[in-house]
Amino acid sequence: MIPRELWPHFSEGNAITLLETGAEFFPALALAIDHARKEVFLETYIFRHDRIGELITDALVRAAERGVVVSLLVDGFGSRDFVASHMNLLVDKGVRMLVYRREVGRLLLRRHRLRRLHRKLATIDGRIAFVGGINIIDDHNTALPDHPRHDYAIRIEGPLLQPIHDSARRLWELVAWASFRQRLRLKDTLEPRTDAAGKISAAFVIRDNLRHRRDIETAYLDAIANATDEIVIANAYFLPGRRVRKALTGAADRGVRVIILLQGRVEYALQHYATKALYPALLRHGVRIFEYHRSFLHAKVAVIDGHWATVGSSNFDPFSLLLAREGNVIIRDDGFARRLRERLDHAISTGATELEPSRWRHKSLFKRGLHWIAYALVRFAVGLSGYGGDRDTAER
Repeated sequence: MIPRELWPHFSEGNAITLLETGAEFFPALALAIDHARKEVFLETYIFRHDRIGELITDALVRAAERGVVVSLLVDGFGSRDFVASHMNLLVDKGVRMLVYRREVGRLLLRRHRLRRLHRKLATIDGRIAFVGGINIIDDHNTALPDHPRHDYAIRIEGPLLQPIHDSARRLWELVAWASFRQRLRLKDTLEPRTDAAGKISAAFVIRDNLRHRRDIETAYLDAIANATDEIVIANAYFLPGRRVRKALTGAADRGVRVIILLQGRVEYALQHYATKALYPALLRHGVRIFEYHRSFLHAKVAVIDGHWATVGSSNFDPFSLLLAREGNVIIRDDGFARRLRERLDHAISTGATELEPSRWRHKSLFKRGLHWIAYALVRFAVGLSGYGGDRDTAER
């Protein structure tokens, strides 16, 4: 067992750039793929055939045509339409493609259906990586086309490439083996370039259903427990279990400013209203809650005490913390944390509204009851996926 003081594994000497929304992320990803010479790994939950999907598809095909080994892994639920309509076209053009848990019937209620590939990452030639929460989908393709989904990713160079590249390789091998696609098993891949590229200390943390089931949650809990000044969390889907809620309210009780930026618009009604069941208890302890209305919030980031930050794919809900494969980068750097905090402050000031505690104290019993019914239904769905019998896990 890894000694607690050595986890997570931080590497020094990284260069990490914050990318805000698809306007910054998609051109950077396409450019990196266009400069690839040997190898591209790309993992995503959603790959949609739209304006952005075509941009990235074209870059992948161009890379494959010039001899780059291009490996694309998509989720069978989030990318099911793309798999049905475009997978064979990409394969015919030389792109190696695998599907994580392919959908065999949309109406089937299978026990493990909610265990998805939710992480979004890419590695190019073992020298550049991207990690974040942005899917391959036009982020203007919403009910509010003038305002894109608000989300973040990061571009990475340096020693952190080693664990990101290793993780992408292991998952590809696992899916190839489970899919009986032996011809897509990896042969020799290049070694990541791990010499220093900057001065940032960072760690790559994953969540899977084996050895790393609680690593992301534990990293959050450790940072929250050690916070002395401020905790800022921006999350699209926020439905944490008892331990996380207790950690946040405990931080607020000891004088830490706790600010949570959440989705204000209804995207998935059940999760949206289930989250509201948690508002009264958080507000009662002095946690400040802001709802983002300018567009759809899709962020999964946090800044704590001005020097600890995380950017990744993991929401604060049971689907991310208990079921899905996720990937986050934890960054210990004042400059990066300050930059992310500034962008979150801008999002709050230009697109969010703070909830007044008095408003929630006077909610009718009927509305409170509806929120708790939604909460119970979400927990029931988690139970159907195999975690309902574990009381400790079900409460997390």
